[in-house]
Amino acid sequence: QVQLVESGGGLVQAGGSLRLSCAASGSIFSIDAMEWYRQAPAKQRELVAAISSGGSTHYTDFVKGRFTISRDNAKNTVYLQMNSLKPEDTAVYYCNAKVQSYGFSYYNSYWGQGTQVTVSS
Repeated sequence: QVQLVESGGGLVQAGGSLRLSCAASGSIFSIDAMEWYRQAPAKQRELVAAISSGGSTHYTDFVKGRFTISRDNAKNTVYLQMNSLKPEDTAVYYCNAKVQSYGFSYYNSYWGQGTQVTVSS
């Protein structure tokens, strides 16, 4: 199977920066899109940013100009550089990857366990 492991979360003051990482491992033939989501308490999980296998990126409006998504295909890893953090960015951040495993002709969606990001005012 496939596992996604996030790291890099923590506590930071408003205006600070954090860099999240998400490494995929296991039976991986190909990875299509990789995405970051977040979920704040009592709120629904929402898309933060996405990156295609070719490097095309998409950001939701509330992070444009502050967050940067990137990936290292050789390492099966996606990153989220978060700058100018605000208290409203506080949430659990999850990565998602669309992965084609060996012996399969389709992609499955996998989630990481999440990493807490807390921004103090």
